[in-house]
Amino acid sequence: MEQKKIGALLAMLIVGHCLAQPNTTPTPAPMSSPSPSRANWKLATAYRAESFHTQNIAQFAREAGAASGGQLSIEVFPNNTLAKLAEITQAVQQGKAQGGEVIMTSMVKELPIAGADTIPFVVSSYSDAQRLWKLQRPGIEKSFTERGLKLLYAVPWPPQGLHSNKPIRSMADFKGTQMRTYNLTTVRIAELLGAKSVDVPTADVGKALAEGRMDNMITSALTGVENKVWTHIRYYYEINAWFPKNVVFISSKAFDALKPETRTEVLKAADAAEVRGWAASQALALTATEELRANGVKIERIPLDLDLEIKRMGEKFSREWVRSVGNEANTIFVPYYLK
Repeated sequence: MEQKKIGALLAMLIVGHCLAQPNTTPTPAPMSSPSPSRANWKLATAYRAESFHTQNIAQFAREAGAASGGQLSIEVFPNNTLAKLAEITQAVQQGKAQGGEVIMTSMVKELPIAGADTIPFVVSSYSDAQRLWKLQRPGIEKSFTERGLKLLYAVPWPPQGLHSNKPIRSMADFKGTQMRTYNLTTVRIAELLGAKSVDVPTADVGKALAEGRMDNMITSALTGVENKVWTHIRYYYEINAWFPKNVVFISSKAFDALKPETRTEVLKAADAAEVRGWAASQALALTATEELRANGVKIERIPLDLDLEIKRMGEKFSREWVRSVGNEANTIFVPYYLK
């Protein structure tokens, strides 16, 4: 009996000793769910941060990022800081940037269908410009897709008007004058008008006027304001020669890598940016024209006969362009002229 008690006591001591020993078996770390992947995009533009185009892009980037719930961040690189204008499309295709903005006319060599933006004296109002864009867009989207790009939206610059240091009443008033040119279309216009073509970058317009190297130019009222042309330019004619557009696009690969709901939010933000951008362009066209007027520039309409002549010139340009581009161009201008 005494032995049983001693055995029981020993058993209790052994158990107690074992319980008192620290547990040396490692405790597995709690399972943590992986954090959602965050896409960080770089979007390149050649235009200044103060440009209404760049400001619109910045708002698009903020709205798309906020709507993504932290899934997407878009950093905008203005003023050629990430890639120069001529290099932006290639930078996106090569993955150096996930998005970019270019003026569509700069893509004509690689993308002939973009040349519709270079046809002068066809589009005369913002409503016409929107109608043309609706006809252009399917072809541009198709061409972008073939190049690994996804079109987001397009916004026009204010319309191109005629600045002159003397009154313009007929085609004869252009003969022998020095006309500023900056692309193949403006060079051809100068030739048809009998003017001398003078290649002047936008930043040098004021200097060229001061040096007497140019008498007239076709460009927006905004460009006139930014260069304070009123010292030499006395007349501005609202001919609305054309409405060149900037396009904003992204890498198809980067877009497809997003979650479906994030892709939807990006497209929603792009649609809002297009509507907002067109309204901003139109408002800016009015304020710039009024600023020219306030600084002594006479804002006039060209005579009806001259207006008809330049419209015929526009039709000639469009026919030549359709012939050079082929059937794809017919899908734009045939329905445009029929409506």
